[in-house]
Amino acid sequence: MAFVALVTLLILLEYFVFMMLCGKARADSGLKAPAMIGDENFERAYRVQMNTLEQIVITLPALWICATYFMPLTAAILGLGVFLGRLQYAIAYRKDPAGRGPGMGIGFLCNVGLLACGLWGVISQL
Repeated sequence: MAFVALVTLLILLEYFVFMMLCGKARADSGLKAPAMIGDENFERAYRVQMNTLEQIVITLPALWICATYFMPLTAAILGLGVFLGRLQYAIAYRKDPAGRGPGMGIGFLCNVGLLACGLWGVISQL
């Protein structure tokens, strides 16, 4: 379970970095809160942060359910896939939003794997 905890911390650290980059983009843009539009670099950083937050709501519970009821190593590998997919997504989105697809797809498929393995594990133990 230590690998699952490590992956959890990596995902949380990644999100923390995305939050910091979003704050920096706002400061660099001069865009004052609560404005959300008006600077493309800030808007991209904000979407990376918020989309990652939307994914974490699925990833973290599914990661731990998969680890607990299916297999910790499988959960850790799939969770690492989410982490790497989000990283690729963030880099691509900030460069050109049209290039975000591969990273988004990797994260999506790994989340599907976490959900499926977690569901299988829970149902198997009923």
